Amino acid sequence: MKYLLIVLVVAVVFWAMASRRRSSDGRDAQAKRSRPRGDQAAPMLACVHCGVHLPREDAVMDAAGRAYCSREHRLAGPR
Repeated sequence: MKYLLIVLVVAVVFWAMASRRRSSDGRDAQAKRSRPRGDQAAPMLACVHCGVHLPREDAVMDAAGRAYCSREHRLAGPR
């Protein structure tokens, strides 16, 4: 009788863990589907001098509107 009680307790613990994992997976999938559109990747630009891609916010622009990765490459000009 004692062993039957131990097996029952272990089974209840495993069942509780499995049901908790299933319910949290469902919430994560739902949260990913309902994510706002503003969470998209930043627009990327390629440096005209070396070709390195970087976010538009980090780019150094010249008067003609060309993107560079650094001030030095802007001064060096396009290749």
